[in-house]
Amino acid sequence: MHQGYYQSMGAADMAQLQATMQAIELACNSIQMHTNPTAAEATLLSLSQSPRPYQACQFILENSQLPNARFQAAGAIRDAAIREWGFLEPNDRRGLISFCLCFIMKNANSPEGYVLVKVASVAAQLLKRGWLDFTAAEKEAFFHEVEQAVQGSHGLDVQFAGISFLESLVSEFSPSTSTAMGLPREFHEQCRISLEQDYMKAFYCWVQYAAFNVSDRIIGANSEIPEVKVCSAALRLMLQILNWDFRGKNSIENSKRGMDIFYDGMKQENDSLRRSECILVQPGPAWRDVLISSGHVGWLLNFYTALRQKFSCEGYWLDCPLAVSARKLIVQFCSLTGTIFPSDSGEMQRQHLLQMLAGIVQWIEPPDAVSKAIKSGKSESELLDGCRALMSMATVTTPLVFDELLKSLRPYGTITLLSALMCEVIKDLMENRTEEETWSWVARDILLDTWTTLLMQLDASGHKHSLPPEGISAAANLFALIVESELRAASASAFNDEDEYDYLQASIAAMDERLSSYALIARAAVGATIPLLKELFSERIMRLHQGRGTSDPTETLEELYSLLLITGHVLADEGQGETPLVPKEIESHYSNVTEVDKHPVIVLSGSIIRFAEESLDPELRRYFFSPRLMEAVVWFLARWSSTYLMPPGESGENKGGYENYNNTQHLRGQTTNALVSFFGENDQGKAVLDVIIRISLSTLVSYPGEKDLQALTCCQLLHGLVKQKNIICHLVTLDSWRDLATAFTNERVLFSLNAAHQRSLAQTLAVSASGMKTSEASNQYIKSLTSHMTSALVELSSKNDLKAIAQQPDIILLVSCLLERLRGVARASEPRTQKAIYEMGFLVMNPVLIFLQAYKDESVVVYLLLKFVTDWVDGQIIYLEAQETAAVVDFSMRLLQLYSSNNIGKISVSLSNSLRSEADAEKYKDLRALLQLLSNLCSKDLVDFASEPIETYGTNISQVVYTGLHIVTPLITMDLLKYPKLCHSYFSLLSHMLEVYPEIIAQLNVEACSHILGTLDFGLHHQDIEVVDLCLRALRALASHHYKDRGDGKVGLGSHATSYKDADGKFHEGILGQFLRSLLRLLLFEDYSTDLVSSGADALLPLILCEQSVYQNLANELIERQVNQTFRSRLTNAFQSLITSNNLSSTLDRMNYQRFRKNLLSFLIEVRGFLRTV
Repeated sequence: MHQGYYQSMGAADMAQLQATMQAIELACNSIQMHTNPTAAEATLLSLSQSPRPYQACQFILENSQLPNARFQAAGAIRDAAIREWGFLEPNDRRGLISFCLCFIMKNANSPEGYVLVKVASVAAQLLKRGWLDFTAAEKEAFFHEVEQAVQGSHGLDVQFAGISFLESLVSEFSPSTSTAMGLPREFHEQCRISLEQDYMKAFYCWVQYAAFNVSDRIIGANSEIPEVKVCSAALRLMLQILNWDFRGKNSIENSKRGMDIFYDGMKQENDSLRRSECILVQPGPAWRDVLISSGHVGWLLNFYTALRQKFSCEGYWLDCPLAVSARKLIVQFCSLTGTIFPSDSGEMQRQHLLQMLAGIVQWIEPPDAVSKAIKSGKSESELLDGCRALMSMATVTTPLVFDELLKSLRPYGTITLLSALMCEVIKDLMENRTEEETWSWVARDILLDTWTTLLMQLDASGHKHSLPPEGISAAANLFALIVESELRAASASAFNDEDEYDYLQASIAAMDERLSSYALIARAAVGATIPLLKELFSERIMRLHQGRGTSDPTETLEELYSLLLITGHVLADEGQGETPLVPKEIESHYSNVTEVDKHPVIVLSGSIIRFAEESLDPELRRYFFSPRLMEAVVWFLARWSSTYLMPPGESGENKGGYENYNNTQHLRGQTTNALVSFFGENDQGKAVLDVIIRISLSTLVSYPGEKDLQALTCCQLLHGLVKQKNIICHLVTLDSWRDLATAFTNERVLFSLNAAHQRSLAQTLAVSASGMKTSEASNQYIKSLTSHMTSALVELSSKNDLKAIAQQPDIILLVSCLLERLRGVARASEPRTQKAIYEMGFLVMNPVLIFLQAYKDESVVVYLLLKFVTDWVDGQIIYLEAQETAAVVDFSMRLLQLYSSNNIGKISVSLSNSLRSEADAEKYKDLRALLQLLSNLCSKDLVDFASEPIETYGTNISQVVYTGLHIVTPLITMDLLKYPKLCHSYFSLLSHMLEVYPEIIAQLNVEACSHILGTLDFGLHHQDIEVVDLCLRALRALASHHYKDRGDGKVGLGSHATSYKDADGKFHEGILGQFLRSLLRLLLFEDYSTDLVSSGADALLPLILCEQSVYQNLANELIERQVNQTFRSRLTNAFQSLITSNNLSSTLDRMNYQRFRKNLLSFLIEVRGFLRTV
């Protein structure tokens, strides 16, 4: 608005505007001075929430001398306009956007930049809000002024303001940075596609022109000039546009075509997980003229090089905004890929990358000189950006093309340069070991990601690319330096207690990512790296034995620890749920080695296994094998055995003694794969397996209290062995395995294992039963394994003095231990052993109930009892015959009733907050276990292998589960539902029950029904959208069941759905009417994710059909509240359209649901904004 407009207003109106401005200024000052902030915030909020505050906000923006007041006024324009957009006149919409644009242009030289940024952001948001409504001519009118500004027609300040507005606009249209407007995702997606296809390229050209026009002046100036600010902003916007997630027609087609157009070496993307971010730029062929053919890249590189040379003596320049923006844009150009390049066997992309590399290589070469300069104080930012550029290039090429790029400029390849850079970084890390993140830490991560990207790429045929000979040599040299660095660090940490070495004591899992990258480098040069590891390991073993009794072995043991981790990663992969194969690099490189004593992998593996076997000697164990070293040994055996030990499908005819191989003089015959055969079932596999089991038993018995070591042994090594079918059949035949089972039953020290390890070891031993030859043998094995558990619990529960002795610590420990073991066995349930495991649980049914009563005040034991029953039922229920199922159901109901009687009212309001919180946490775990038990019982109705129906024995699963819910739900308070896992478990079960058995609701008494439906209403307003979705699904099931049942002349939900007046004349609305009211309130007035609109529509339609009079009354109430006649008319039409548009009918079929979803979406867009205002 112009000042003349204000002058034409009446004195009263002007006074009102002045008063509003003063009130806002006073509120801003109060907040800044922390005086009465509550009242001040209320004043600011009133401006945003008042209807049509635009005149006052514009007055404040143009007249207030307080920047914060202008900032608040801009925000109020945004809030009000987004809220009232649906009933603003077209001229008003355009006027608000024009005002914001004129304001930032007119005040472009204002020192309060944050106010201009805010107004630009408001303009961008309003332009997006009306994007689908504005005509092309209207959009062009807005952008014409912006284009003139960006091209410099109105001076540098306005030029900078125009670029800043485009930054806000692109950010607003990007899904990841857009502002919530209460509109469906489809709206944002349509805006994004439109901007990308119609304007994004034009924006880029505008700022490209702006940067080009000021670049010569910047290069020629002897000091910083205003053009620098404009150029930095232009480069920053170009980078923002290149970072855009292009999804237009061309890029979609490109993603479908995959890599066919780059068959000869270029590639599009890489699936490897990395620490450093690399965003691929894939704008499609329409951008080729702007980004490739125009010479734009050459200008950018030359511009940066010229500035770099000019300011070479100014160390600060590398980190100034202009240099940083230019380098980031250059790095982003390195990841340009996709159909922007023609189908010319990747030639244009090669030329593009070569051009990029020619400009970047001067940042990082020679590596030793660059590293030295950084140590002397030069900024590391240019080197790090150079490393990022190499990673981007590696992402879009194959290793061969990547390596060839530099050979056009230097006598060596890019991989050699990459290796040299990494070597300098490793050297700096060796010299400066600290926990603080230095430049070399960052560079190491980026360069490791580059190596990972190169070495994990697959070509079109699925075979791994191999490095050229020069690259293999570079990888070998780099790996040797890496190992030297790791060993030196390990040795230095042996006697150093300072914090700077704490990272060396990190867990194996914490170092896994870095070691996996090292392993890829080693495998690229496997012919040199595995012999190196073999030699280093042999040297340390020899040094250890030679110095026995005469020198401290700590340094050597730390080096062995490090070597075991590195070697384990090089030789084998983790597997991630599947049996890992021998790495292809190892398999292919050593495929022709037929003599085992000359096979480096066999020799290295044998050396480590023999060293591990020495831990069985008590004296050597005391000298050498600390718990920390044993962790590495056990970890290595677990990882190695999953790949090499008795691999599936191997076969071999040659047999020989393990002892002979220990003498290293055992030659093998001509076999097709010496590596696989040697550790196979027909050769040394059983002997090695026996050694591993004996080491495992020794570890569990000889290192009590070492939880990390026990975890590796129980949860990784032993558990991993029984998961392999090719191993398990041999495992159960070994005396060492029987010794382990016997020790598990009898050794007191194994009762000291913590809960998780007890459970894991029991499960592992039980799973091994599947390796028996017959099912009878498997079931007998389970009985033998569990007899000590069941007999001990039965005996203890039958003691007359149980109440007196139950609270003794040793008895509690024994019961807890036995229950954990039972849980482990229960989790091992499978068809072959189901009978024995069922009998195990059947034997302890009564003891469980007795212990539940005896330990009602011991929350830990109660939880273990519940978890055992839950796990046991989960593993058994689908296999049980009807009679057995009836027994299990009866037992479960007794358990639920006993738990309920012991715990109702136990959480008292008189408890202190801390005690109540602790009690809540205990009940949360218990109730979640009980809900899981009920869910497990539900599965019987879904999957049942019984020969006769369960109803034969008078048991109905749905009735049982509802009874269980009736027992459990009084214990579930609203406070307990704040625990996410319990909340999800409860509503998952409730939703399932109401969807599958809605008729049972009619059979519940009023109290039980009220509680269940009360929690359902609570879930409707939950912050977790998954919980809300579950509740909406339950509501749909209830309402649709009632509607269909009533249509068939049945009772539906019966009295629960009927409204009535009580004896006092008080009106009680039926549950469906209540939920209709609650759901409409949620959809119209509350905040929720737009993802829930479809689920809300599916619940709302049957509710409306069931309660049409309630719907009409609710609509009339809302309409009557509207004072504004326009609002009243629009709301009336919207309510009518909701139930009539799109030929909506009164059926509940799929097509009708789809029509109603569209109706509801239109309804909410039409009325939600102004209903929340008035």
